Amino acid sequence: MMRRLFQERQPSVAGERLNAARREQLVARLTDEPVTIDVRRSRGAKRMTLRIPPGHANPVVTIPQRASMSSAERFVKSQAAWLTARLSERAPAQPFIHGGTIPLRGEPHLIEATGAVRGVVTIVDDADGPTLLIPGTPQHLPRRLADYLRRAARDDLHVAVEEFAARVNRRPTALRIKDTRAQWGSCSPSGVLSFSWRLVLAPPFVLRYVAAHEVAHLIELNHSAAFWKLNAELDPDHERARAWLKRHGRMLHSVGAEGPSAQI
Repeated sequence: MMRRLFQERQPSVAGERLNAARREQLVARLTDEPVTIDVRRSRGAKRMTLRIPPGHANPVVTIPQRASMSSAERFVKSQAAWLTARLSERAPAQPFIHGGTIPLRGEPHLIEATGAVRGVVTIVDDADGPTLLIPGTPQHLPRRLADYLRRAARDDLHVAVEEFAARVNRRPTALRIKDTRAQWGSCSPSGVLSFSWRLVLAPPFVLRYVAAHEVAHLIELNHSAAFWKLNAELDPDHERARAWLKRHGRMLHSVGAEGPSAQI
């Protein structure tokens, strides 16, 4: 069973064509739960492709610009077994909600909305483990917790980058915190280091590994033997961290996710 959804948005720029503002989706019932699939048209696409973004974002089917929705439906149906299998591999969503639990620096933390009008996010330890105390109402909790985690990631990465940069005698031109999906960190030719804020959720040795990896790129902007030699000198524990990310990376992308969005 599959049905189409068309969601209209007002053009955000004067003169923008209305058809460019239409969002196309398919809703398929693969098992017991409906799955919303975003449809993206591409002028450069020669064939249809289906992918599962990290976290709990909707699957995306990319189709040629002039392809029909009927053909997109047939393609998705033909990939139903693959799509079901890949979705089953996703880590459970860990939303930012009162009473929920998320990892922070590798340790589970309970989330508690305090209801306080003023204050900052704090961590307290009790018999049940660490708790993140979030001021404000539950409605404000997701944004305040997200902001806190980004700041924590920046603080931890700044310390790690400074340490490794001093060892290679090369400083980055800037340090940026993002919510990247395809990679945990990057180094631009101009020396800008970018990192996923989600690294602060992982054990500290994982964050340090990514920091050392990107600092090594300040010297060797490649993955040559010289790069890997420098990377190992900076972080002798890098193999353990790479294995951790390979095994648990999907879980990091589930933090803050709300879970399936489709409803029929």
